[in-house]
Amino acid sequence: MSQTRNRLITLAAIAAFVALLAWSTIKAQGVECQVCVSFNGRKNCAVASGASAAVATETAQSTACGPLTSGMNDAIACGRIEPVSQSCRQK
Repeated sequence: MSQTRNRLITLAAIAAFVALLAWSTIKAQGVECQVCVSFNGRKNCAVASGASAAVATETAQSTACGPLTSGMNDAIACGRIEPVSQSCRQK
């Protein structure tokens, strides 16, 4: 009987820890931005979230550049260009 009780306590503690991790992760993602870039004649858009608009915009631009680039030089160049469009909203 005590073994079953110990398992239930352990499972409850694990569930509480997982819930805390999920809550803190979601809370930190307060801004969502969509960024569209045009690079080498191709265009792509991506959405990302972050703690601030700057973080979310940078992540979205990096994600949007991924399919448009080949190699580190292209990725760096694409990350530095002005986006075609960008919009952010609070989550």
